[in-house]
Amino acid sequence: MTFQISIVIPVLNEAKHLAAKLQALQPHRKSCQLLLIDGGSHDASEAIAEPWVDKIRRSPPGRARQMNLGAAEADADILLFLHADTQLPDNAVTLIIQAVADGCPWGRFDVMFDNPKSIFKVIAMMMNLRSRLTGIATGDQCLFVTRQAFQTVGGFPEIALMEDIAMSARLKKHGKPCCLNAKVITSARRWEQYGVFKTTLLMWRMRLAYFFGADPDDLAKRYYRKP
Repeated sequence: MTFQISIVIPVLNEAKHLAAKLQALQPHRKSCQLLLIDGGSHDASEAIAEPWVDKIRRSPPGRARQMNLGAAEADADILLFLHADTQLPDNAVTLIIQAVADGCPWGRFDVMFDNPKSIFKVIAMMMNLRSRLTGIATGDQCLFVTRQAFQTVGGFPEIALMEDIAMSARLKKHGKPCCLNAKVITSARRWEQYGVFKTTLLMWRMRLAYFFGADPDDLAKRYYRKP
């Protein structure tokens, strides 16, 4: 079968929500290859995913490593990197293929959260605006890229955090991103669990520290510990 897009899904202990998220992707399988790359889950993520994806591969821990392995295993000429807690719009495939046909080697979607509260609409609006102004995409916005462009920049830098920021910076040297208005829906669970103010402040601090040269390993330790 010839795939138009390979969707790479890095996971780590996502068993609780994985079945529903993968089921939602099934209408896309007519033209898309689904690859699940497990970074060392201790739950039933792989077993749950098996009926719903085309390939499952195991990877050393680290989202960047997982996505690079997925890209190496992918069969299509367009790669889409999808977080396990994010849902694509129904017309995602059509939009991506059209963007690439129009000459865009890479791009991303706008984002919205699965929580209807106004504060999350404001956060999403600021994320989308910042991305348009800077040309930097976050992982939540579902970065897509042609295989040629991916290989040209050497894939994701295998760092512990901010791999999406670093990848965007690499790709920007070869052209501006296509910023699609269509929205992916991503989980607000971190904000809900740790608090909107604390989580937003932490993310701002992480990005600023990375901009000024902080070690991604140190940033990852600060990010993944409980606030």
